[in-house]
Amino acid sequence: MRLASDLTGWKINIMDAAESAQKQANESDTARRLFMEKLDVDEEIADILISEGFDSLEEVAYVPLQEMLEIESFDEDTVNELRSRAKDALLTMEIAREESMGAVSQDLRDLEGLTPELIAKLAAGGVNTRDDLADLGLDELTELTGQSAEDATALIMKAREHWFTGQE
Repeated sequence: MRLASDLTGWKINIMDAAESAQKQANESDTARRLFMEKLDVDEEIADILISEGFDSLEEVAYVPLQEMLEIESFDEDTVNELRSRAKDALLTMEIAREESMGAVSQDLRDLEGLTPELIAKLAAGGVNTRDDLADLGLDELTELTGQSAEDATALIMKAREHWFTGQE
């Protein structure tokens, strides 16, 4: 397995049926909460979206109109309203992300391994400098970003490197 992972560059996870079912349930719960909160819909509508394969606001906002109209439970007005709410939510989230990114220091932005999404999550949690990140405990970072313990540990160690090399 490790060889296959190294050769392909992919992270390969092996899990049994119970773990797979739990992962799917967690992903469905996350999508359900997202839709209910950001689209202001009830659980039934959120579950319909999930059962039809939607798991992000981007998909709801930008999937071709005809594809959403094929969902039996939705008429054209419902589809248009859902798409409008999704686009509004995405715009609001992007504005909030850009505002929070303004407070993030360049040294944190330049840290290898940080994606814009991770930087936004860190900024939302009040982590604005490389030292702020380096000062975090493993449990704090995993809770803040949703990363695995392994990835979070690597990120914290990367943030702390300059403490030991004398670089700022």
